Amino acid sequence: MIGQPVQRVRDFFRSMAGHIFVLLTVGISLSAILALAVSEQGRRHDFERVRRQRVLASAFDVADRLRRDPVRVQQMLENHGIVGASIAPDGISINEPDPDLEAALARRFGPRAQPEAGQVPFGLCFPDKDAGRSRAAGLIDAPRPDCWIVRMTDATGQRRGMALTFPRLARPPSSLFSPAYLVVILLSAAGLSILIGRIAAKPLRRLSQAAEAFSVSRDPEEIPERGPEEVRAALSTFNLMQRRVRAGFTERTQLLAAISHDLQTPLTRLRLRLELVENEELRARLLQDHEAMQRLVREGLDLAASTETHEDWSVIDLDSLLASMAEDAQELGAPVQFAAGCGASVRVKPNALTRCMSNLVDNAVKYGGCAEISCLRTPGHVTIEIRDHGPGIPPQDLDQMFEPFTRGASSQPGGRHGTGIGLTIARSLGLSFGAIVALRNAPDGGLIASIEMKAA
Repeated sequence: MIGQPVQRVRDFFRSMAGHIFVLLTVGISLSAILALAVSEQGRRHDFERVRRQRVLASAFDVADRLRRDPVRVQQMLENHGIVGASIAPDGISINEPDPDLEAALARRFGPRAQPEAGQVPFGLCFPDKDAGRSRAAGLIDAPRPDCWIVRMTDATGQRRGMALTFPRLARPPSSLFSPAYLVVILLSAAGLSILIGRIAAKPLRRLSQAAEAFSVSRDPEEIPERGPEEVRAALSTFNLMQRRVRAGFTERTQLLAAISHDLQTPLTRLRLRLELVENEELRARLLQDHEAMQRLVREGLDLAASTETHEDWSVIDLDSLLASMAEDAQELGAPVQFAAGCGASVRVKPNALTRCMSNLVDNAVKYGGCAEISCLRTPGHVTIEIRDHGPGIPPQDLDQMFEPFTRGASSQPGGRHGTGIGLTIARSLGLSFGAIVALRNAPDGGLIASIEMKAA
């Protein structure tokens, strides 16, 4: 039970749909992760840009106030009269200057301003406030505001330094390697890949099924030519191949039928002349040979007809057909019995199936003394069995019995009194509706002829 799912998984990954699934899943997943990484980088860039814009806006505002009223604004900065801005404490060094922020300040105030800017811990900007916060209940772990130190030379040549504080902006958490995101990406990629793989492999499955049908039937239905241009071209070529093969069968059949038909007239004349032979013993032997020739010609015509059938397909109730054939044979005095049904419906060519079964039933009655007809049903298939209680056939000769003009012993199908093409006709008729005709010996004696076909 465990091996079957494993084998199904292996078969899937060996198929074209499985290869497409793997390639698309890996490709889509990597593309999605790369897009997520690019988006993550964009979010970080936007976050830093917003932080710098706050610093620039505050620095521009304070610098503009100092230009208009330097004395008063300087007092306000010393007394913390401007919210978020104050005089930068002496001795604070900017260990990690922000080049982008300094470049923006230089563009606004000119290169002579020689701006310096960078973020420093809040405790260095306002040590007293930080200590007070640490003494306040509930604020020990609260995030400290951001503090930026900006130094530059104003138009009067005086070097000024200011400390700018802002509410802390939390950096957005990274979602690049979040398990939830990765699972969603993989599941989405796998689902889409399976769908695309099945769609892409569907025309190939149709072509494979058509090739399989063509291998067991001489008159398969053509494949509808749908899909992309390349798929339509392949299907059109396959249909053309089927038509040419059927044309070859038709030409051979017509040739065989013409030869057999032309032999009828000389055979008739030959019989009339044989009746004039005076020696009774010689006449009887010649007439017997003549009858064998006529039987051979008739069965040759039957073989030709079995390879060229233009009958329409139909869905029939198999049990009804088998029971009807057994009753008809019993009315003619043949020991034929309908042993068991299976309640199945099959899509076949009814006349071809009837002729195929008639050949096998006649063989069973002729060489086995009786015929028992039964029907078995397996997943997706239906098998008709015709059993006799004769001597059977040696196992090594079972397949050979379907070859044209192959004869067995006088007590076996295709024996010395037959032409050797009865089973050939039966198998050819089976191929016309996609069935497989086979022989096997029964374990307790006798021969079983089977007709296996797909269930409707």
